[in-house]
Amino acid sequence: MGKLSVNYLGLALKSPLIVSSSRLTSTLGSIKEAEDSGAGAVVLKSLFEEQINQYINTMQPTHSYPEADDYTSFYIKSHSVEEYLTLIRRAKELISIPVIPSINCYTSEGWTGFAKNIQDAGADALEINVFFLPTDRKKSSAEAEKVYFDLIEKLKKTITIPVAIKIGYRFSNILYMIDQFYMRKVNGVVMFNRFYEPDIDINKLDIIPASIFSNENERRMVLRWIGMASAQDIKIDISASTGVHSGADAVRYLLAGANSVQVCSVLYDKGIPFLKKMNSQIETWMDNNGFASIGDFRGKLNYRNYKKPIVFERTQFMKYFSSED
Repeated sequence: MGKLSVNYLGLALKSPLIVSSSRLTSTLGSIKEAEDSGAGAVVLKSLFEEQINQYINTMQPTHSYPEADDYTSFYIKSHSVEEYLTLIRRAKELISIPVIPSINCYTSEGWTGFAKNIQDAGADALEINVFFLPTDRKKSSAEAEKVYFDLIEKLKKTITIPVAIKIGYRFSNILYMIDQFYMRKVNGVVMFNRFYEPDIDINKLDIIPASIFSNENERRMVLRWIGMASAQDIKIDISASTGVHSGADAVRYLLAGANSVQVCSVLYDKGIPFLKKMNSQIETWMDNNGFASIGDFRGKLNYRNYKKPIVFERTQFMKYFSSED
């Protein structure tokens, strides 16, 4: 392994750069291109329980043959899963870097069923994406958070490969949640997910999707929480996600304490081979600053190691500008 090598979820990666779950990791050709371009691992495009169930529900029922309806629904669901499992198997045969499937579910039954099949297909690890949006004002935040804990506990009883959970940032206490994941033997956490966000078209008077791509300004929010989460006295790996558009962005996340960095939006714009330039930028920065390995500087500027950790806690501009240097 070279100077850019890292360890994530117990897996040896030749680079901290991971191509995150997206259309870019949905075909064998793009997956191979990611490896050739220097990716440390790939997270396959998510298998959506919601998407599969929606497809099943579009089938017109034949009321005189309910058994046939049940069989058709089962076949469609199994067939969709089998296509995904085939992608895992073939990717494992084609490339040498870790293959990390992703499942996006909203029931515990979906998690455990899909996850077992994915493990048996040869996955190196599993990234789970909990698509859960609290909409019941009668439900407390503790009740909403328990959904995550219940899913994780059932999942860990079903599979043995490493598990990372991809989360959003809208928790009352992110550090508490990560600690609870660690207590339930989750191996890693991806910070942060980019959920679907609505926008409004004022000309058509309609709800439309907001942009799905990140920009560099979004990095600031992620840096704060990675810097604080990586300083906790727990052994859970962190993969940075959102706002990664250059090797310099990756370096920032590594300095904050991330174990790996997931890349997506910039690859849609500049192509998968841009990973080569990003790796080169990281390596050049390391050479210029006298670092022989990523371990030499990872977490150097997190909440525990930075000489003025209070900067991670500042929430008001006045407090910042009125502080002494």
